[in-house]
Amino acid sequence: MICNGCLKDLPSHNLCLKCRRELFDKDRVSLDLDFDSPATEWNELLIENISHISISGVQIKYSIKRLSDKLVLTDWGGQYILKPSPIGPFKNLEQAPANEHLTMQIARQVFDINTAACAVVHFRDKRTLAYLTKRFDVKMDGSHYQQEDFAQLAQLNELNAGKNFKYDFSYEEAAELIQQHVATYQAELEQFFKLVLFNYLIGNGDAHLKNFSVYRTEYGDYRLTPAYDLMNTKIHVPLDSDLALTKGLFKDDYETESFKSNAFFAYDDFYEFGIRIGISKKRTTGIIAKFLGSQPKVEGLIKNSFLSEETKELYLSLYKDKLKAISYSFLKRT
Repeated sequence: MICNGCLKDLPSHNLCLKCRRELFDKDRVSLDLDFDSPATEWNELLIENISHISISGVQIKYSIKRLSDKLVLTDWGGQYILKPSPIGPFKNLEQAPANEHLTMQIARQVFDINTAACAVVHFRDKRTLAYLTKRFDVKMDGSHYQQEDFAQLAQLNELNAGKNFKYDFSYEEAAELIQQHVATYQAELEQFFKLVLFNYLIGNGDAHLKNFSVYRTEYGDYRLTPAYDLMNTKIHVPLDSDLALTKGLFKDDYETESFKSNAFFAYDDFYEFGIRIGISKKRTTGIIAKFLGSQPKVEGLIKNSFLSEETKELYLSLYKDKLKAISYSFLKRT
């Protein structure tokens, strides 16, 4: 048996103690929902919940709370977000919940990226999967942390910047937002660097400005929120972009000699990106080195994931392609 949270082998049950502690304060809560997937059941509460939650992304998301040992739909006091398979003109959409869950676990377990707690759950038919994530913006007393995404920090919206406002930016400019708004920006810049590199490695072409956020802590300062909405989008959109932001890694149309020669992002690009946003050379090379040595752990999580066997092979193939790209150095630093 595999843990529905961390994907580790279990002798029994569907969540290990560590995942139960993080998701449900150690309580045993059923991961079998008592309602059907919205693809087959559109009851009033399901429809009402669409308008009661506002989180970026293209998937329909539902608000969930704990009621004793069950997870139930709610129109107030939501503690979790439920994401079923989306409906649309894309490939392998039934694999989306397992895809997002696996990607979040790789980010957390392999690359030490702070991520929202999550698990895979089943609808009433016991076969159809959904992705469940715990809301990190809800405090113990039910109130909410003040949270702003990077589009808000940059004061960009559709009215003043057009329909592509959340994409028309560079990751270097996004790093400058961290320097401007986060007091402990040096440590947070390393997390941001790892997240940008991870999104490229794993094939997440939808890492736009609204998928990065800061929140105000109890002490009044701002920190990066846990990472969320991480997914290998190329599983569903094969021609999706390598980087979501249209200006790429660098501001001012800067390009490395490597990119000019090969037209793909490689070691030199991420090395230069790390240096330009203020990370030391030693830390930059160390972080990239960890990503380059990640294959055995990533393969293990893919093997244990809830993806179909065919999609596991595709996920692994896409990951290996990007790993090869990052391994290449035009300036032969590696």
